[in-house]
Amino acid sequence: MKKLISSQEAMALIKTGDTLMVGGFGLVGAPLTLIYALENAEHATDLTIISNNLGEPNRGLGKILRAGRVKKAIGSFFTSNPDVIEYFQKGLLETQLLPQGTLSEAIRAGGAGIGGFYTKSSAGTLLSENKEVREIDGELYVLEKPLHANVALIRAFRADSLGNLTYYKSTRNFNPMMATAADIVIAEVDELVETGDLNPEEIITPHVYVDYVVRSEIKLGGARVG
Repeated sequence: MKKLISSQEAMALIKTGDTLMVGGFGLVGAPLTLIYALENAEHATDLTIISNNLGEPNRGLGKILRAGRVKKAIGSFFTSNPDVIEYFQKGLLETQLLPQGTLSEAIRAGGAGIGGFYTKSSAGTLLSENKEVREIDGELYVLEKPLHANVALIRAFRADSLGNLTYYKSTRNFNPMMATAADIVIAEVDELVETGDLNPEEIITPHVYVDYVVRSEIKLGGARVG
């Protein structure tokens, strides 16, 4: 499989100062093999992480935070990890909070080439400060800009030899959208099959969006393989 690389080779594609999109809702659907490889990638620092949250204390992206790799986090539910609050209060971390639907749409807009969109979600709140607000049909809407990343680290269930991806239940959260909104897309997968083995109706992410595939060393439940 031409796109298959190791997690260490994947980390070589990430540079200091990069913006990373990382899939997952909490730890569900998170590319944990890639995340734990990133923990040891000493060259990858000052990262901006776009993800629903920053994991949990010393779990998932929480490990990357404690390793001192994260400069800024863009997401929706940072309170799942008390370390995020501590780092923010100490001035060690910059955060940008977005309502979850806004985060999702901003990622989709980044992949679709949309220059921005208006939403009511944060109108009249602190989250709308320093953003354009427009009245449409008597209601206030906030202009949100699209999100794009240098690298997306995503988690899928199966990949064929071309890189077409299928997902398993709730692992299909932010992962498919993030695959469209980054310059380099690295998919961690549980199973590899031959081209033609996947039902075309089950393919969610076409191979044209996937640059590299890494075999997962961590089961969907969180246990390490082997």
